[in-house]
Amino acid sequence: MVKADTNRNFHAAMKTEKQDKKLMFFESWTFTKINYVIFGIALLFIILGYVVMASGSVNSSQSLTVAPILLFIGYLILIPVALMYRQEQPTK
Repeated sequence: MVKADTNRNFHAAMKTEKQDKKLMFFESWTFTKINYVIFGIALLFIILGYVVMASGSVNSSQSLTVAPILLFIGYLILIPVALMYRQEQPTK
């Protein structure tokens, strides 16, 4: 009888430990206003890159140089920065 109670308590303790880990991960993954602004700027760069690519002719420098640079900045620089940026919290 004692063994069954211990076993039941162990499972309950493990269940709450898993829930606490999930909460800690999502609590540390906070997006502030700055993250959303950077993400919005990234979306503008991406949209502008596709518009520039579509408006130029096939062999123009606009479609072959400017548009890929805008897309590169949007996808590979600004979006990761928006995801990883964390504001410094004041020490207590």
